[in-house]
Amino acid sequence: MRVFVTGASGWIGSAVVPDLMDGGHEVVGLARSDASAEALTAAGVEVVRGRLEDLDTLSAAAAAADGVIHLAFNHEVAFAGGNFKGAADADRASVEAMTKALPGTDKAFVLASGTPVEAGRVATENDGHDVPPADAVSPEAAGAVARMATAEYVRALAEQGVRSSVVRLPRTNHGEGDKGFVAHLVATARDKGVAGYYGDGTNRWPAVHRLDSAHMFRVALEKAPAGTTLHAVADEGVALRDIAEVIGRHLNVPTAAIAPEEAGEHFGWLAPILAGDQPASSTLSRELTGWEPTQAGLLADLDEGHYFRTA
Repeated sequence: MRVFVTGASGWIGSAVVPDLMDGGHEVVGLARSDASAEALTAAGVEVVRGRLEDLDTLSAAAAAADGVIHLAFNHEVAFAGGNFKGAADADRASVEAMTKALPGTDKAFVLASGTPVEAGRVATENDGHDVPPADAVSPEAAGAVARMATAEYVRALAEQGVRSSVVRLPRTNHGEGDKGFVAHLVATARDKGVAGYYGDGTNRWPAVHRLDSAHMFRVALEKAPAGTTLHAVADEGVALRDIAEVIGRHLNVPTAAIAPEEAGEHFGWLAPILAGDQPASSTLSRELTGWEPTQAGLLADLDEGHYFRTA
């Protein structure tokens, strides 16, 4: 299959690309910078130069492919920049541009999204499909709701002859070289001299190694029935206190509770994400596709030590 991949040089994408090639697929990757283009070319990827805002470029590349995997999302704007709604709205425009020519083709379109939060229980693939009206949610929740609406838009393309699927990723896709949420916790602990955890530390994060999540995108491309939601989850829920204890041990700093009212100052932009208990299951995805994680779990990966190396 000729597969167009956005975010092909990113954290997940740089693992998806070789996995696709191992499966015999030809990869076309979107690159917004010279560095990304050079990395993709070196990996044997055909490069399309452009950004997510270049809607005509996205449309043409998607139409020329046999399948699309959309991984790119402006996390800098969403999290560090504090404008999740703006990032989600831009993502929706990109998705609509890429899917414009796909109805009636039975081509695969795979969207990366996030696992939902279900109060008091483990979220499954059947959860998170009822999108609340935009005017019924708080400004803080508007971005998450907009991204949920995009996922439902993609799933509904199944009714138009697109083999669409949504791969929901957990809060952390860990591995050597990770610069995401776990790396931020490590950097915060090093800076503050304490490995902090939010509240009583019982809030849980779902997690997966990035090589395992990368393989799920190939599985979705090749096997997922139209309209499918899949969870690329290995650890259903790792307690924040357990994460902090491993970080504290490796950095030789104490572990301590951070009160919710102090979390914003301590954790910065990550605090609102730490505030929720967010476990998620992948049982249904495994039964449907046969996908199974094979890499180390989050705590074992932390114990390997690569998160704590400094230049």
